Amino acid sequence: MTELKAGDSFPEGVVFSYVPYTEENGSITACGIPQNYNASKEFANKKVVLFAVPGAFTPGCSARHLPGFIDHLSELKAKGVDVVAVIAFNDAWVMSAWGKANNVKGDDILFMSDPDTKFSKSIGWTMGERTGRYALVIDHGKVTYAEKETSGGEVTVSGADAVLAKL
Repeated sequence: MTELKAGDSFPEGVVFSYVPYTEENGSITACGIPQNYNASKEFANKKVVLFAVPGAFTPGCSARHLPGFIDHLSELKAKGVDVVAVIAFNDAWVMSAWGKANNVKGDDILFMSDPDTKFSKSIGWTMGERTGRYALVIDHGKVTYAEKETSGGEVTVSGADAVLAKL
């Protein structure tokens, strides 16, 4: 277990699970088929904002954490961010439904599962068995920002405003 910090390389072998958005599965009741997302490969040549929440549809995550990234998406993109992604311990279907419930379509923000919290455990950023609340900026495979919240309900260093200030 090694915490990530600015200057580190994004680890190899990081795979998340997600349901790619399509018009056909755009309804919140449509399931889609989960696919693996090789984050190590996909993030290698992109500027990425990856934030983690303890759980989809939970009050702090839905009311205080996710909305900032939705509201500031165009500003993030204007600063050269290619991918904005959120992970949680929930399965890919729940993460997909959470995106749809928040009217996020296409690949504006990727809603992905951290299966068995494998990645979050590998960097020591969990809340019990759930993913912790944290944010990373990965620029072409290098971590340039890595901060986790120290109090469960707070959204300070992992929120969109903090990330924007570091881009």
